[in-house]
Amino acid sequence: MKILLSLLLGYISFLAGQSLVQAKPVPANTTANQPKKVSFNPPQPPAGEPAPGGRVRGGARRGLCPSVKPPLTALAPYTEGPPTVMNVWGLTTEAHPTLMFYVPYSRPATYPTEFVLQDQQSNTIYQKAIALPEKPGIISISVPDNITLEVNKRYRWFLTVDCDPQKESSPTYVEGVMKRVTLDTKVTQKLATATPLQRFEIYLQNGIWHEALKTISQLRQENPKDLVIAEKWQSLLASVRLDDIASQSLRPNQP
Repeated sequence: MKILLSLLLGYISFLAGQSLVQAKPVPANTTANQPKKVSFNPPQPPAGEPAPGGRVRGGARRGLCPSVKPPLTALAPYTEGPPTVMNVWGLTTEAHPTLMFYVPYSRPATYPTEFVLQDQQSNTIYQKAIALPEKPGIISISVPDNITLEVNKRYRWFLTVDCDPQKESSPTYVEGVMKRVTLDTKVTQKLATATPLQRFEIYLQNGIWHEALKTISQLRQENPKDLVIAEKWQSLLASVRLDDIASQSLRPNQP
């Protein structure tokens, strides 16, 4: 009798233990609502054309600009090859595109800063003095309405900061190339009815860097507390190895 009672109590304890195990709450899927990271895969420069070359980070070796981190930086995709080859290259669909730069210098410094745009024959077609921002941060520079980029043409851009009042040493600068292209009609139709966030994704899918960056930066400024937009901004820059720039402040657009 004692043996049967002992077995019965043991079985009851076993069932109670099972019930407790089953009653444990199932952990919530913590990744289900997390924003999806984005990645930009820059298209290769067209075969048969000169390598774009360029410089995504500033810092002339003999220049007099203060040493800062991050340095002057172009927000543009780039590739590197041995030993020191760099190609800074992006596509745009706009006749008057916008480029973005991180400028580590600010007022009251008076370092002359200049944006230059050249055509395929290295002729300067636009030259503009740029005012330093009130605080270090990311600035936008747009090609003006009186300068129209032609489709399937390449344009070289420069942003220089000259910290030597005597003009005896090299300025710090960044440099790259952009090319205006057209998108497929179906893609253009999708863009016409898409939300800003959808347009951002469409530009990404089609390798259009400058409009993707411009779109997400505008959303970032308009919605500074939106975690989804913040994550997309962060992961876009991280995908082109500009992680250190993602946390920098966006400054009012330059004329």
